[in-house]
Amino acid sequence: MMRCGMNRSTQAGEFMVAMTTAKYSAALLFALAIACTPQARAPELDTAKLIPRQLLFGNADRSEARLSPDGCRLSFLAPVDGVLNLWVAPIDNLPAAVPVTDDRDRGIEIYVWAYTSRHVLYLQDEDGDENWQVHVVDLEDGRSRSLTPSEGVSARIQARDPEFPEEILVALNDRDPELHDLYRVNFVSGERVLVEKNEGFAFFTTDQHFRVRLARRSTPDGGAAFYRRNHAGDWELFQSIPMEDFLTTWNVGFDDGGRTLYQIDSRGRNTSALVALDLDRNESTQLFADPRSDVVETLQHPRTHRVQAVATNFDRKSWVVLDPAIEADFSYLTSVADGDLQIWDRTLDDRHWLVGYDVSDQPYTYFYYDREARRATPLLVTQPELSEYRLAPMRSEVIRSRDGLDLVSYLTLPAGALNDRVGRPASPLPMVLWVHGGPWERDERGLHPIHQLFANRGYAVLGVNFRGSTGFGKDFLNASTHEWAGKMQTDLLDAVDWAVTEGIADPARVAIVGGSYGGYATLVGLTSTPDRFACGVDIVGPSNLITLLESLPEYWQPYIEMWASRVGDHRTEDGRRLLAERSPIHRVDRIRRPLLIGQGANDPRATRQESDQIVEAMGALGIPVTYVLYPDEGHGFARPENWLSFIAITEAFLADCLGGHAELIGDAFEGSSLQVLAGLEQVTGVAEALLSRGAYGQGDRP
Repeated sequence: MMRCGMNRSTQAGEFMVAMTTAKYSAALLFALAIACTPQARAPELDTAKLIPRQLLFGNADRSEARLSPDGCRLSFLAPVDGVLNLWVAPIDNLPAAVPVTDDRDRGIEIYVWAYTSRHVLYLQDEDGDENWQVHVVDLEDGRSRSLTPSEGVSARIQARDPEFPEEILVALNDRDPELHDLYRVNFVSGERVLVEKNEGFAFFTTDQHFRVRLARRSTPDGGAAFYRRNHAGDWELFQSIPMEDFLTTWNVGFDDGGRTLYQIDSRGRNTSALVALDLDRNESTQLFADPRSDVVETLQHPRTHRVQAVATNFDRKSWVVLDPAIEADFSYLTSVADGDLQIWDRTLDDRHWLVGYDVSDQPYTYFYYDREARRATPLLVTQPELSEYRLAPMRSEVIRSRDGLDLVSYLTLPAGALNDRVGRPASPLPMVLWVHGGPWERDERGLHPIHQLFANRGYAVLGVNFRGSTGFGKDFLNASTHEWAGKMQTDLLDAVDWAVTEGIADPARVAIVGGSYGGYATLVGLTSTPDRFACGVDIVGPSNLITLLESLPEYWQPYIEMWASRVGDHRTEDGRRLLAERSPIHRVDRIRRPLLIGQGANDPRATRQESDQIVEAMGALGIPVTYVLYPDEGHGFARPENWLSFIAITEAFLADCLGGHAELIGDAFEGSSLQVLAGLEQVTGVAEALLSRGAYGQGDRP
């Protein structure tokens, strides 16, 4: 495995500050040569106030609301002394909400109600290592405890069932790090019983009665195969999923009787359809398909588990009702508020729903829906203080790639920046090109913190669903095969050209910013097209595709054939040649524009070596880079103190490069674990903010 060539005593920042005086002086001269030309600040917009980044990237007042299965309680996440914890209130007395957990570190992000309506289950890892533990909290006695091992084990909640209210199915890789066995866990007694020993499957599909029904295994061609047990109890082939359908075909689940399997299926078609498979007759019936968009969400009855509605999302979410029993509900709910409707919860008796509306320029609001009264009542607003500021609406744009693909994109302009031409500014603006992660994910319409922050700072913000993004059919997704740093990147360049042609972007002031795959695209942009972007911000992005694939977590190995077939096979000579060609690490000498890198030290996906090695290579060539490390983070930044510190640095960095506005760094570093390992002096205000904190972090002394 390729290593970055540093021992523990010479970390990334230390090799930068330990350079000889002559080499360091040369680096500073080179920095002056390639640094951003100081830009004039954008004029203050009369119609906009500077939105404090705390409101967009700090903890929301209340978020992730859920209904208890009996409908008597509402839960949500809210801070306790700055750390997100789980709160619960009677549904008819929200001011009586109390915290029921006492996390004092990273905060809680993922949780579900148990069917007892007395217990809540939540996941927690250690400093971003993604080795999740399952915890349970008893609302009656206030006790919280872990249900799963903690050392090097990653747990998943497989299933819950109202028939077994005190039990859950949990997938654990404690026996074999690559494979998750299934256990039946009684979270009241703590008893754990092995249900299914995993003999080489990526995962299992279970029904509503905790029965293991199907098992999925990757195939050498990058596809998959589903197996089910025959009468003798042996696994036999049930369905084959070709490589081209691997990411667009999956199981939704069984109905309550276990005889009907619902699937999202793209086989024999382009966009994924909802189908119902009668297992007794082995007959498949298509229930819904849209020629422009995959089925991306289903709504199932809480008891029978019949699919009653489906959602698609071309440029915004759209629901189609399949069951007449809920037609009147959807007719009413779509009239309650603007925005894309989301159904968060339904009580077991189906009398009450928890819904919300995603609007791009308004704080998110949850509503309590009484089906019998046909009335939706606002419950809580996630970020009420944002209502004091003028937020910028997000517009959908369809951009044509150079080879004819439609790239669904989202454009946000500073509030008040439009002229009489619909959706265009009076004059070209500096622009932030935001690249989503995955890459097999997508950008969506909604209240997007990145869009709002940088539009408020005077930038146009453009998010592009480049080829490989999900939701637009398998042809669009599969057009990304072996196109990392290829056509996936030219899609982004085509979007920039479109923005320039439309009079949106100033071609000399475009920044490329992204996380995960978006961070990789940032590095590709600065190394492959060094004059196209004024600067770049890479958040946990891989720099070397070979080391990326060689260091994936062990429990990702069941999916390695998919990665090999779509990105490149690091186990073959030809594959390694392709991966090397598409790796920014091999074009570091072409970097001519400022680069900011943010990395979590415990990232199990794009490990720290991905950032260390490109920073080391740049340092060896005397090319400046600003490198920020968080020792208590993983793939992305979960602690709001860390997010806020990195956003503060990013604001200042972009203001230096593009000339937009920036909130002063001030006390944004308080409580964060950041270590500025390189380039301390290259971003305005960073050194001063660190000094005011009383000390530099490890390896960041200039």
